Amino acid sequence: MVKQLFAALSVLITVTAAAQQKRPNILIIISDDHAFQTISAYGSKLTSTPGIDRIAREGIRFNKAYVTNSICGPSRAVLLTGRYSHKNGFRDNVSGRFDSSQHTFIKDLTGSGYQTAWIGKWHLESAPEGFSFWKVLPGQGAYFNPDFIKMDNSRERIEGYATTIIEDMAESWLDQRDTSRPFCLVIGHKATHRTWMPDIADLHRFDTVNFPLPANFYDRYEGRKAAALQDMTIDKTMLMDYDLKIFASAEEAGKQASIQRMTPAQKQAYGTYYGALQQDLEKRRLSGNALVEWKYQRYMRDYLSTAASLDRNIERALAYLDKHQLAENTLVVYLSDQGFYMGEHGWFDKRFMYEESFRTPLLMRWPGKIQAGRVDSSLVMNLDLAPTFLELSGLPVSSQIQGRSMLPLLTKAGSKGRKNLYYHYYESGEHAVSPHFGISDGRYKLIRFYKRVEAWELFDLHADPSEMKNLYAQKKYAKITRKLKAQLLKLAEKYEDAEAIALLKKG
Repeated sequence: MVKQLFAALSVLITVTAAAQQKRPNILIIISDDHAFQTISAYGSKLTSTPGIDRIAREGIRFNKAYVTNSICGPSRAVLLTGRYSHKNGFRDNVSGRFDSSQHTFIKDLTGSGYQTAWIGKWHLESAPEGFSFWKVLPGQGAYFNPDFIKMDNSRERIEGYATTIIEDMAESWLDQRDTSRPFCLVIGHKATHRTWMPDIADLHRFDTVNFPLPANFYDRYEGRKAAALQDMTIDKTMLMDYDLKIFASAEEAGKQASIQRMTPAQKQAYGTYYGALQQDLEKRRLSGNALVEWKYQRYMRDYLSTAASLDRNIERALAYLDKHQLAENTLVVYLSDQGFYMGEHGWFDKRFMYEESFRTPLLMRWPGKIQAGRVDSSLVMNLDLAPTFLELSGLPVSSQIQGRSMLPLLTKAGSKGRKNLYYHYYESGEHAVSPHFGISDGRYKLIRFYKRVEAWELFDLHADPSEMKNLYAQKKYAKITRKLKAQLLKLAEKYEDAEAIALLKKG
Protein backbone atom coordinates (compact mmCIF):
# COMPACT_ATOMS: atom_id res chain seq x y z
CA MET A 1 0.00 0.00 0.00
CA VAL A 2 2.82 2.37 0.95
CA LYS A 3 4.69 1.49 -2.24
CA GLN A 4 1.55 2.15 -4.29
CA LEU A 5 1.09 5.51 -2.58
CA PHE A 6 4.68 6.53 -3.28
CA ALA A 7 4.31 5.37 -6.90
CA ALA A 8 1.14 7.43 -7.32
CA LEU A 9 2.82 10.50 -5.82
CA SER A 10 5.81 10.02 -8.10
CA VAL A 11 3.55 9.88 -11.17
CA LEU A 12 1.66 12.97 -9.98
CA ILE A 13 4.89 14.92 -9.46
CA THR A 14 6.19 13.86 -12.88
CA VAL A 15 2.94 14.79 -14.63
CA THR A 16 2.76 18.12 -12.80
CA ALA A 17 6.37 18.95 -13.69
CA ALA A 18 5.74 18.04 -17.32
CA ALA A 19 2.62 20.23 -17.41
CA GLN A 20 4.55 23.11 -15.87
CA GLN A 21 7.30 22.88 -18.42
CA LYS A 22 4.84 22.78 -21.35
CA ARG A 23 3.81 26.28 -20.43
CA PRO A 24 6.01 28.66 -22.41
CA ASN A 25 8.96 30.44 -20.93
CA ILE A 26 8.90 34.21 -21.33
CA LEU A 27 12.02 36.30 -21.94
CA ILE A 28 11.36 40.06 -21.96
CA ILE A 29 14.23 42.31 -23.01
CA ILE A 30 13.43 45.97 -22.36
CA SER A 31 15.84 48.72 -23.31
CA ASP A 32 15.72 52.40 -22.46
CA ASP A 33 15.12 55.16 -25.02
CA HIS A 34 15.88 52.93 -28.01
CA ALA A 35 14.49 54.59 -31.13
CA PHE A 36 12.74 52.37 -33.68
CA GLN A 37 14.29 54.51 -36.43
CA THR A 38 17.76 53.24 -35.42
CA ILE A 39 16.88 49.55 -35.84
CA SER A 40 17.64 47.95 -39.20
CA ALA A 41 14.67 45.58 -38.85
CA TYR A 42 12.52 48.74 -39.03
CA GLY A 43 14.31 49.86 -42.18
CA SER A 44 16.96 52.06 -40.61
CA LYS A 45 20.06 52.74 -42.70
CA LEU A 46 21.86 54.42 -39.79
CA THR A 47 23.28 51.21 -38.37
CA SER A 48 22.91 47.43 -38.37
CA THR A 49 21.20 45.56 -35.52
CA PRO A 50 21.62 41.83 -36.25
CA GLY A 51 20.46 40.71 -32.79
CA ILE A 52 17.14 42.50 -32.94
CA ASP A 53 16.82 41.70 -36.63
CA ARG A 54 17.04 37.99 -35.81
CA ILE A 55 13.93 38.28 -33.63
CA ALA A 56 12.14 39.96 -36.55
CA ARG A 57 13.35 37.37 -39.04
CA GLU A 58 12.29 34.43 -36.86
CA GLY A 59 9.16 36.04 -35.43
CA ILE A 60 6.97 39.10 -35.76
CA ARG A 61 7.70 42.82 -36.00
CA PHE A 62 4.98 45.17 -34.83
CA ASN A 63 5.06 48.26 -37.01
CA LYS A 64 2.58 50.27 -34.97
CA ALA A 65 3.39 49.63 -31.32
CA TYR A 66 2.93 52.54 -28.92
CA VAL A 67 3.26 53.50 -25.27
CA THR A 68 0.68 55.06 -22.95
CA ASN A 69 3.08 57.58 -21.39
CA SER A 70 6.46 58.24 -23.00
CA ILE A 71 8.78 58.31 -20.02
CA CYS A 72 11.00 55.67 -18.40
CA GLY A 73 9.60 54.73 -14.97
CA PRO A 74 5.90 55.09 -15.82
CA SER A 75 6.37 52.94 -18.92
CA ARG A 76 7.77 50.09 -16.84
CA ALA A 77 4.88 50.44 -14.39
CA VAL A 78 2.43 50.06 -17.29
CA LEU A 79 4.30 46.97 -18.53
CA LEU A 80 4.01 45.32 -15.11
CA THR A 81 0.41 46.23 -14.31
CA GLY A 82 -1.33 46.48 -17.67
CA ARG A 83 -2.88 49.69 -16.35
CA TYR A 84 -2.55 53.35 -17.28
CA SER A 85 -0.36 55.63 -15.17
CA HIS A 86 -3.29 57.30 -13.41
CA LYS A 87 -4.42 53.83 -12.29
CA ASN A 88 -1.09 52.27 -11.26
CA GLY A 89 -0.05 55.49 -9.51
CA PHE A 90 3.27 56.11 -11.27
CA ARG A 91 2.60 59.16 -13.45
CA ASP A 92 6.04 60.75 -13.76
CA ASN A 93 9.67 60.44 -12.77
CA VAL A 94 9.63 63.55 -10.58
CA SER A 95 7.05 62.55 -8.00
CA GLY A 96 6.44 58.95 -8.99
CA ARG A 97 7.10 55.92 -6.80
CA PHE A 98 5.74 52.56 -7.82
CA ASP A 99 3.52 50.82 -5.30
CA SER A 100 5.03 47.35 -5.58
CA SER A 101 2.28 45.84 -3.44
CA GLN A 102 -0.28 46.26 -6.24
CA HIS A 103 -1.32 43.58 -8.69
CA THR A 104 1.15 42.73 -11.48
CA PHE A 105 1.24 39.97 -14.06
CA ILE A 106 4.51 38.81 -12.48
CA LYS A 107 2.75 38.01 -9.19
CA ASP A 108 0.24 35.85 -11.04
CA LEU A 109 2.99 33.99 -12.88
CA THR A 110 5.00 33.43 -9.69
CA GLY A 111 1.91 32.23 -7.86
CA SER A 112 1.18 29.72 -10.61
CA GLY A 113 4.62 28.10 -10.49
CA TYR A 114 6.73 30.26 -12.78
CA GLN A 115 10.21 31.24 -11.67
CA THR A 116 10.35 34.98 -12.20
CA ALA A 117 13.19 37.48 -12.21
CA TRP A 118 13.97 41.10 -13.05
CA ILE A 119 17.64 41.84 -13.66
CA GLY A 120 19.08 45.25 -14.59
CA LYS A 121 17.39 48.60 -14.84
CA TRP A 122 14.21 48.82 -12.74
CA HIS A 123 13.81 52.58 -12.18
CA LEU A 124 10.61 52.36 -10.17
CA GLU A 125 12.01 53.72 -6.87
CA SER A 126 10.46 51.02 -4.67
CA ALA A 127 11.87 47.51 -4.26
CA PRO A 128 10.49 44.84 -6.63
CA GLU A 129 7.83 42.53 -5.19
CA GLY A 130 6.42 39.22 -6.40
CA PHE A 131 9.60 38.02 -8.14
CA SER A 132 11.46 34.82 -7.31
CA PHE A 133 14.66 36.81 -7.78
CA TRP A 134 15.74 40.34 -8.56
CA LYS A 135 18.93 42.34 -8.80
CA VAL A 136 18.52 45.88 -10.07
CA LEU A 137 20.36 49.10 -10.78
CA PRO A 138 19.67 51.94 -8.34
CA GLY A 139 17.82 54.72 -10.16
CA GLN A 140 19.20 55.26 -13.65
CA GLY A 141 22.27 53.19 -12.88
CA ALA A 142 25.74 53.67 -14.36
CA TYR A 143 27.28 52.44 -17.61
CA PHE A 144 30.69 51.68 -16.13
CA ASN A 145 31.27 49.62 -12.98
CA PRO A 146 27.61 49.82 -11.98
CA ASP A 147 26.17 49.27 -8.53
CA PHE A 148 23.34 46.76 -8.07
CA ILE A 149 20.78 46.47 -5.30
CA LYS A 150 20.32 42.89 -4.12
CA MET A 151 17.27 41.25 -2.54
CA ASP A 152 18.65 41.82 0.97
CA ASN A 153 18.89 45.56 0.07
CA SER A 154 22.69 45.49 0.18
CA ARG A 155 24.66 46.88 -2.75
CA GLU A 156 27.33 45.38 -4.94
CA ARG A 157 29.59 47.14 -7.42
CA ILE A 158 30.63 45.06 -10.43
CA GLU A 159 33.53 46.08 -12.63
CA GLY A 160 32.80 46.25 -16.32
CA TYR A 161 30.21 47.61 -18.72
CA ALA A 162 26.56 47.58 -17.64
CA THR A 163 25.02 46.06 -20.77
CA THR A 164 27.39 43.10 -20.73
CA ILE A 165 27.17 42.68 -16.96
CA ILE A 166 23.35 42.58 -17.06
CA GLU A 167 23.41 39.85 -19.71
CA ASP A 168 26.03 37.94 -17.67
CA MET A 169 23.78 38.09 -14.61
CA ALA A 170 20.72 37.01 -16.60
CA GLU A 171 22.54 33.96 -17.92
CA SER A 172 23.82 33.15 -14.45
CA TRP A 173 20.27 33.17 -13.09
CA LEU A 174 19.11 30.93 -15.94
CA ASP A 175 21.96 28.53 -15.21
CA GLN A 176 20.79 28.13 -11.61
CA ARG A 177 17.03 27.92 -12.13
CA ASP A 178 14.86 24.86 -11.57
CA THR A 179 14.65 23.40 -15.08
CA SER A 180 11.43 21.53 -14.26
CA ARG A 181 9.53 24.85 -14.06
CA PRO A 182 8.84 27.54 -16.65
CA PHE A 183 10.45 30.94 -16.23
CA CYS A 184 9.67 34.58 -16.90
CA LEU A 185 12.82 36.70 -16.99
CA VAL A 186 12.92 40.45 -17.57
CA ILE A 187 16.30 41.76 -18.71
CA GLY A 188 16.24 45.50 -18.13
CA HIS A 189 19.00 47.33 -19.97
CA LYS A 190 20.21 50.82 -19.15
CA ALA A 191 21.19 51.39 -22.77
CA THR A 192 20.50 53.64 -24.59
CA HIS A 193 19.65 56.21 -21.91
CA ARG A 194 21.31 59.62 -21.64
CA THR A 195 24.20 60.15 -21.21
CA TRP A 196 25.34 57.89 -24.02
CA MET A 197 28.56 56.16 -22.97
CA PRO A 198 29.74 53.46 -25.39
CA ASP A 199 31.67 50.42 -24.29
CA ILE A 200 35.43 50.85 -24.81
CA ALA A 201 35.40 48.45 -27.76
CA ASP A 202 32.77 50.55 -29.55
CA LEU A 203 34.28 54.03 -29.18
CA HIS A 204 35.52 54.28 -32.78
CA ARG A 205 32.62 52.41 -34.38
CA PHE A 206 31.08 55.35 -36.27
CA ASP A 207 34.04 57.73 -36.53
CA THR A 208 33.97 57.84 -40.32
CA VAL A 209 30.17 57.97 -40.71
CA ASN A 210 28.46 61.27 -41.50
CA PHE A 211 24.80 60.97 -40.59
CA PRO A 212 22.22 62.87 -42.66
CA LEU A 213 20.28 65.59 -40.89
CA PRO A 214 16.56 64.87 -40.48
CA ALA A 215 14.53 66.99 -42.89
CA ASN A 216 12.92 68.87 -39.98
CA PHE A 217 16.12 69.30 -37.94
CA TYR A 218 15.68 73.08 -38.12
CA ASP A 219 11.97 72.97 -37.29
CA ARG A 220 10.57 76.39 -36.31
CA TYR A 221 7.47 74.91 -34.63
CA GLU A 222 4.94 77.11 -36.39
CA GLY A 223 1.41 76.43 -35.13
CA ARG A 224 2.66 74.17 -32.32
CA LYS A 225 2.95 76.16 -29.10
CA ALA A 226 4.05 73.29 -26.86
CA ALA A 227 6.77 72.27 -29.31
CA ALA A 228 8.04 75.84 -29.39
CA LEU A 229 8.20 76.02 -25.57
CA GLN A 230 10.17 72.78 -24.95
CA ASP A 231 13.78 72.65 -23.82
CA MET A 232 15.17 69.52 -25.45
CA THR A 233 17.09 70.69 -28.50
CA ILE A 234 20.48 69.45 -29.60
CA ASP A 235 21.34 73.11 -30.17
CA LYS A 236 20.56 74.61 -26.74
CA THR A 237 19.91 71.73 -24.34
CA MET A 238 22.50 69.12 -25.20
CA LEU A 239 25.58 69.80 -23.04
CA MET A 240 29.14 69.59 -24.30
CA ASP A 241 30.52 68.10 -21.09
CA TYR A 242 27.67 66.12 -19.53
CA ASP A 243 26.27 64.71 -22.79
CA LEU A 244 29.12 64.73 -25.29
CA LYS A 245 32.09 64.20 -22.94
CA ILE A 246 33.93 67.24 -24.35
CA PHE A 247 35.67 68.73 -21.33
CA ALA A 248 37.85 71.82 -21.06
CA SER A 249 40.49 69.77 -19.24
CA ALA A 250 41.22 66.40 -17.68
CA GLU A 251 40.52 67.98 -14.31
CA GLU A 252 37.02 68.97 -15.43
CA ALA A 253 36.40 65.46 -16.76
CA GLY A 254 37.42 64.06 -13.40
CA LYS A 255 34.61 65.96 -11.69
CA GLN A 256 31.93 64.00 -13.57
CA ALA A 257 30.44 61.17 -11.49
CA SER A 258 30.29 58.89 -14.54
CA ILE A 259 34.04 59.34 -15.07
CA GLN A 260 34.98 59.17 -11.40
CA ARG A 261 33.68 55.60 -11.08
CA MET A 262 35.85 54.34 -13.96
CA THR A 263 38.98 52.26 -13.52
CA PRO A 264 42.28 53.89 -14.54
CA ALA A 265 42.27 51.93 -17.81
CA GLN A 266 38.72 52.99 -18.63
CA LYS A 267 39.54 56.62 -17.83
CA GLN A 268 42.57 56.50 -20.06
CA ALA A 269 40.59 55.08 -22.99
CA TYR A 270 37.88 57.72 -22.62
CA GLY A 271 40.38 60.50 -22.02
CA THR A 272 42.37 59.61 -25.13
CA TYR A 273 39.31 59.32 -27.35
CA TYR A 274 37.29 62.33 -26.22
CA GLY A 275 40.41 64.43 -25.58
CA ALA A 276 41.34 64.13 -29.25
CA LEU A 277 37.82 65.20 -30.22
CA GLN A 278 38.03 68.22 -27.92
CA GLN A 279 41.35 69.29 -29.46
CA ASP A 280 40.00 68.89 -32.98
CA LEU A 281 36.92 70.94 -32.10
CA GLU A 282 39.09 73.76 -30.74
CA LYS A 283 41.01 73.91 -34.02
CA ARG A 284 37.81 74.10 -36.05
CA ARG A 285 36.40 77.08 -34.13
CA LEU A 286 32.85 76.19 -35.16
CA SER A 287 29.84 78.35 -34.42
CA GLY A 288 26.17 78.70 -35.40
CA ASN A 289 24.67 75.87 -37.44
CA ALA A 290 28.08 74.32 -38.04
CA LEU A 291 28.52 73.77 -34.30
CA VAL A 292 24.96 72.48 -33.89
CA GLU A 293 25.51 69.96 -36.67
CA TRP A 294 28.82 68.91 -35.13
CA LYS A 295 26.95 68.20 -31.88
CA TYR A 296 24.37 66.20 -33.84
CA GLN A 297 27.07 64.01 -35.38
CA ARG A 298 28.64 63.39 -31.97
CA TYR A 299 25.24 62.58 -30.49
CA MET A 300 24.48 60.06 -33.22
CA ARG A 301 27.88 58.39 -32.90
CA ASP A 302 27.70 58.09 -29.12
CA TYR A 303 24.08 56.92 -29.14
CA LEU A 304 24.53 54.30 -31.87
CA SER A 305 27.82 53.09 -30.35
CA THR A 306 25.99 52.61 -27.05
CA ALA A 307 23.23 50.75 -28.88
CA ALA A 308 25.80 48.44 -30.51
CA SER A 309 26.52 46.73 -27.19
CA LEU A 310 22.79 46.43 -26.54
CA ASP A 311 22.26 44.57 -29.80
CA ARG A 312 25.34 42.41 -29.26
CA ASN A 313 24.02 41.25 -25.90
CA ILE A 314 20.60 40.55 -27.37
CA GLU A 315 22.43 38.21 -29.76
CA ARG A 316 24.01 36.59 -26.70
CA ALA A 317 20.62 36.05 -25.06
CA LEU A 318 19.29 34.33 -28.19
CA ALA A 319 22.43 32.21 -28.44
CA TYR A 320 21.97 31.13 -24.81
CA LEU A 321 18.46 29.89 -25.58
CA ASP A 322 19.80 27.97 -28.57
CA LYS A 323 22.64 26.38 -26.61
CA HIS A 324 20.34 25.20 -23.82
CA GLN A 325 17.53 23.97 -26.11
CA LEU A 326 15.15 26.62 -24.79
CA ALA A 327 14.34 28.48 -27.99
CA GLU A 328 11.40 26.30 -29.05
CA ASN A 329 9.39 26.83 -25.88
CA THR A 330 10.29 30.46 -25.14
CA LEU A 331 8.46 33.61 -26.14
CA VAL A 332 11.10 36.29 -26.66
CA VAL A 333 9.92 39.90 -26.51
CA TYR A 334 12.02 42.94 -27.32
CA LEU A 335 10.80 46.47 -26.69
CA SER A 336 11.98 49.85 -25.54
CA ASP A 337 10.29 51.75 -22.72
CA GLN A 338 9.40 54.36 -25.35
CA GLY A 339 10.72 55.92 -28.53
CA PHE A 340 13.33 58.67 -28.84
CA TYR A 341 14.21 61.63 -31.04
CA MET A 342 17.26 61.27 -33.20
CA GLY A 343 17.39 64.89 -34.29
CA GLU A 344 13.81 65.08 -35.61
CA HIS A 345 12.45 68.55 -34.79
CA GLY A 346 16.01 69.32 -33.66
CA TRP A 347 15.47 67.21 -30.54
CA PHE A 348 16.73 64.41 -28.38
CA ASP A 349 14.68 62.85 -25.51
CA LYS A 350 11.01 61.74 -25.69
CA ARG A 351 7.76 62.74 -23.82
CA PHE A 352 5.67 64.16 -26.68
CA MET A 353 2.86 62.23 -28.35
CA TYR A 354 4.60 62.77 -31.68
CA GLU A 355 5.50 59.51 -33.45
CA GLU A 356 9.22 59.29 -32.67
CA SER A 357 8.49 59.35 -28.93
CA PHE A 358 5.04 57.73 -28.84
CA ARG A 359 6.00 54.73 -30.96
CA THR A 360 8.23 51.96 -29.61
CA PRO A 361 9.98 48.99 -31.22
CA LEU A 362 8.21 45.74 -30.39
CA LEU A 363 9.29 42.35 -31.73
CA MET A 364 8.43 38.82 -30.62
CA ARG A 365 9.60 35.31 -31.41
CA TRP A 366 7.86 32.08 -30.45
CA PRO A 367 8.85 29.20 -32.77
CA GLY A 368 5.96 27.08 -33.94
CA LYS A 369 3.40 29.57 -32.64
CA ILE A 370 4.38 32.81 -34.37
CA GLN A 371 5.00 32.57 -38.10
CA ALA A 372 8.54 33.64 -38.94
CA GLY A 373 9.08 36.89 -40.78
CA ARG A 374 5.68 38.39 -40.10
CA VAL A 375 5.10 42.15 -40.10
CA ASP A 376 1.97 43.35 -38.31
CA SER A 377 0.70 46.92 -38.61
CA SER A 378 -2.09 46.55 -36.06
CA LEU A 379 -2.31 49.27 -33.42
CA VAL A 380 -1.01 47.83 -30.13
CA MET A 381 0.30 49.29 -26.87
CA ASN A 382 2.69 48.36 -24.08
CA LEU A 383 -0.48 48.24 -21.99
CA ASP A 384 -1.38 45.04 -23.85
CA LEU A 385 1.65 43.00 -22.85
CA ALA A 386 0.58 42.03 -19.31
CA PRO A 387 -2.68 40.36 -20.41
CA THR A 388 -0.83 38.70 -23.30
CA PHE A 389 1.65 37.04 -20.93
CA LEU A 390 -1.14 35.89 -18.65
CA GLU A 391 -3.27 34.43 -21.44
CA LEU A 392 -0.43 32.51 -23.08
CA SER A 393 0.44 31.10 -19.63
CA GLY A 394 -3.11 29.84 -19.21
CA LEU A 395 -3.95 32.27 -16.42
CA PRO A 396 -7.04 34.46 -16.01
CA VAL A 397 -6.72 38.15 -16.77
CA SER A 398 -7.76 40.34 -13.83
CA SER A 399 -10.56 42.83 -14.40
CA GLN A 400 -8.15 45.49 -13.10
CA ILE A 401 -6.04 45.16 -16.24
CA GLN A 402 -6.89 47.77 -18.88
CA GLY A 403 -4.89 46.27 -21.73
CA ARG A 404 -6.14 43.69 -24.21
CA SER A 405 -4.28 40.49 -24.99
CA MET A 406 -2.25 40.41 -28.18
CA LEU A 407 -2.25 36.61 -28.26
CA PRO A 408 -4.78 36.45 -31.13
CA LEU A 409 -2.50 38.72 -33.19
CA LEU A 410 0.37 36.35 -32.54
CA THR A 411 -1.34 33.08 -33.34
CA LYS A 412 -4.49 33.68 -35.42
CA ALA A 413 -4.56 35.02 -38.96
CA GLY A 414 -6.95 37.89 -39.54
CA SER A 415 -7.00 39.09 -35.94
CA LYS A 416 -7.28 42.84 -35.47
CA GLY A 417 -5.64 45.27 -33.08
CA ARG A 418 -7.00 48.42 -31.49
CA LYS A 419 -9.13 50.98 -33.32
CA ASN A 420 -7.70 53.85 -31.32
CA LEU A 421 -4.75 54.65 -29.08
CA TYR A 422 -5.08 56.67 -25.88
CA TYR A 423 -2.09 58.54 -24.45
CA HIS A 424 -1.48 60.70 -21.38
CA TYR A 425 1.80 62.38 -20.37
CA TYR A 426 1.70 64.06 -16.95
CA GLU A 427 5.12 65.47 -16.07
CA SER A 428 5.45 69.26 -16.04
CA GLY A 429 9.11 69.85 -15.32
CA GLU A 430 11.93 68.19 -17.22
CA HIS A 431 12.59 69.67 -20.67
CA ALA A 432 9.64 72.06 -20.28
CA VAL A 433 7.24 69.68 -22.05
CA SER A 434 3.63 70.56 -21.37
CA PRO A 435 1.41 67.75 -20.01
CA HIS A 436 -0.96 66.43 -22.65
CA PHE A 437 -3.25 63.59 -23.63
CA GLY A 438 -4.69 62.49 -26.93
CA ILE A 439 -6.03 59.95 -29.36
CA SER A 440 -4.71 58.41 -32.57
CA ASP A 441 -6.56 56.16 -34.98
CA GLY A 442 -3.45 55.46 -37.02
CA ARG A 443 -4.15 58.23 -39.48
CA TYR A 444 -5.40 61.20 -37.50
CA LYS A 445 -3.99 62.27 -34.17
CA LEU A 446 -5.64 64.77 -31.81
CA ILE A 447 -3.68 66.13 -28.83
CA ARG A 448 -4.82 68.33 -25.93
CA PHE A 449 -2.02 70.22 -24.12
CA TYR A 450 -2.61 71.78 -20.70
CA LYS A 451 -0.85 73.51 -17.75
CA ARG A 452 2.20 75.06 -19.43
CA VAL A 453 0.37 75.44 -22.73
CA GLU A 454 -3.38 75.36 -23.33
CA ALA A 455 -3.69 74.18 -26.92
CA TRP A 456 -5.03 71.57 -29.32
CA GLU A 457 -3.20 69.92 -32.20
CA LEU A 458 -4.49 67.76 -35.04
CA PHE A 459 -2.32 65.90 -37.54
CA ASP A 460 -2.96 63.82 -40.66
CA LEU A 461 -0.22 61.21 -40.40
CA HIS A 462 -0.72 60.04 -43.99
CA ALA A 463 -0.19 63.49 -45.50
CA ASP A 464 2.18 64.75 -42.80
CA PRO A 465 4.06 61.86 -41.15
CA SER A 466 6.57 64.25 -39.56
CA GLU A 467 3.73 66.14 -37.80
CA MET A 468 4.76 69.59 -38.94
CA LYS A 469 1.35 71.06 -39.83
CA ASN A 470 -1.24 71.54 -37.10
CA LEU A 471 -4.67 71.22 -38.73
CA TYR A 472 -6.71 72.04 -35.65
CA ALA A 473 -9.38 74.75 -36.16
CA GLN A 474 -9.24 74.45 -39.94
CA LYS A 475 -12.78 74.27 -41.33
CA LYS A 476 -11.86 71.43 -43.66
CA TYR A 477 -11.12 69.23 -40.62
CA ALA A 478 -13.98 70.31 -38.35
CA LYS A 479 -15.92 67.05 -38.79
CA ILE A 480 -12.85 64.91 -38.11
CA THR A 481 -12.03 67.01 -35.06
CA ARG A 482 -15.53 66.60 -33.61
CA LYS A 483 -15.42 62.86 -34.20
CA LEU A 484 -12.00 62.49 -32.55
CA LYS A 485 -13.01 64.64 -29.58
CA ALA A 486 -16.04 62.44 -28.99
CA GLN A 487 -13.89 59.31 -29.22
CA LEU A 488 -11.27 60.85 -26.95
CA LEU A 489 -13.87 61.51 -24.27
CA LYS A 490 -15.16 57.94 -24.55
CA LEU A 491 -11.65 56.56 -24.09
CA ALA A 492 -10.96 58.86 -21.12
CA GLU A 493 -14.20 57.60 -19.56
CA LYS A 494 -13.40 53.97 -20.42
CA TYR A 495 -10.01 54.22 -18.71
CA GLU A 496 -11.43 56.36 -15.89
CA ASP A 497 -8.99 59.22 -16.45
CA ALA A 498 -10.71 61.87 -14.31
CA GLU A 499 -8.21 64.63 -15.07
CA ALA A 500 -8.65 64.25 -18.83
CA ILE A 501 -12.44 63.99 -18.52
CA ALA A 502 -12.59 67.26 -16.57
CA LEU A 503 -10.42 69.07 -19.12
CA LEU A 504 -12.46 67.74 -22.05
CA LYS A 505 -15.73 68.83 -20.49
CA LYS A 506 -14.20 72.22 -19.78
CA GLY A 507 -13.46 72.63 -23.48
